[in-house]
Amino acid sequence: MGFQLEAVILSLLLYVFLFADQTKAEQFITNATTSSIDRNSGGGCNIFRGKWVYDASYPLPYDYSLSCPFIDPEFNCQKYGRPDKLYLKYRWQPFSCHLPRFNGLEFLERWRGKKIMFVGDSLSLNMWESLSCMIHAWVPRAKTTFFKKGSISSVTFENYGVKLFLYRTPYLVDMVNEKAGRVLKLDSIQQGNAWRGMDILIFNSWHWWTHAGNSQPWDYMQEGNKLYKDMNRLIAYYKGLTTWGRWINQNVDTSKTRVFFQGISPTHYEGRDWNKPSKSCYGEKNPFFGTRYPAGTPMATVIVNNVLSRIKKPVYLLDITTLSQQRKDAHPTVYGSHHSGTDCSHWCLPGLPDTWNQLLYAALIN
Repeated sequence: MGFQLEAVILSLLLYVFLFADQTKAEQFITNATTSSIDRNSGGGCNIFRGKWVYDASYPLPYDYSLSCPFIDPEFNCQKYGRPDKLYLKYRWQPFSCHLPRFNGLEFLERWRGKKIMFVGDSLSLNMWESLSCMIHAWVPRAKTTFFKKGSISSVTFENYGVKLFLYRTPYLVDMVNEKAGRVLKLDSIQQGNAWRGMDILIFNSWHWWTHAGNSQPWDYMQEGNKLYKDMNRLIAYYKGLTTWGRWINQNVDTSKTRVFFQGISPTHYEGRDWNKPSKSCYGEKNPFFGTRYPAGTPMATVIVNNVLSRIKKPVYLLDITTLSQQRKDAHPTVYGSHHSGTDCSHWCLPGLPDTWNQLLYAALIN
C-alpha cells in the first residue's frame, strides 16, 4: 500500500512539474541535490555548474580517434568523416573553481589493483570507452587485455592491475524471456550479482525507457504478479530506479565500494529545444551559449533526484545534464561506421564523455 501511495504522490509531483513554472522546478531540483553535488566536488565547489569555454590547447593528449584500440566505430567521428574539430576545443569551466585536468598515469597509480564497472546502456558504453581511451593516451605502450562475453566487457591495464568493466543493461532491472514474451521486471535485479566486488560502480539508465514500437525490446512490464502492456514511462522509470536503490541499500558495502549515478544525458533531435525549430544536431559546430537552456530540465531528472534522496547509502550524482544539454555540437550525427540516420543521442569520441570522466576523476580525488 505504501509503495502505491508513493507512486500516486509521484504522479501528482510530475503533474505539478509538467505544468508549473519551469524556473521553480529547476530551483527545486538544484536545492534537492546540492548536498550530493558538494560531496562530489569537494571544498564546497559545485563542479557541475559552469560554462563551456574555447581552449586552443584542447584536446590535450586525448585526440585518440586514430590511436585508441577500444573506441567503437559508431562513435569515431573523425575516422568516419566528420570534417570539423571545433567541438574538441571546448573546455568545461566551473563558475567557482578549476576542474583538475585528467592525469591517466595518476589514475592508474591511485587505483592500482582496483576494479571499476560502468553499468547501464550505450551512454555507459560511451563513458567506458572514453575512460579506457583517455588512460591509454597517457600510457600507449602499456600492456592491455580486452575481454567481452555476453553483457560484460573489460579492459585491463596489466602493469597496474586496473580493470575497467562494462555491464550492458539498459534498464538496470531484469529483462526475462517468458512464455508471455519479453518481460521487463520492475521489481527484480537478479543480474546484480555480476556487479558485486567492485571498488567503483558508475550506474546509468534512462535512454531506453522512452523507446516504443519496433525499438521497444520488451512486450510486457511486470510488478509483483501483475503484467502491464504499458504504463506511463516516467512512473515505470521511477519504479525501476527505486528497485535499483533498494538493491544498493541491501547489497553494497559503501566502505569498500564507491557508487555513482550518471545523470540524464540529453538528446538533440529537436532544434526547438534550443530555439531553432527547423534544425537538429546535424551540422552543429558550436555549443549552446545561453544562460538557461530553453527546453528546461528533463523530467527524468526529477525521478533521479527523488530516488537518490531516499537511498540510505552514499550514492554520488554525476550531474551531467545541464552541461550536456549545451553540447548540441558533440554528437556523431551521420559520422560513424554504421549510422542509418542522424544520431543525436550518443556522443563523438573524443568528446563530451571525456568531460564526464574528468568530473568523475575530480570526484574520486577529492
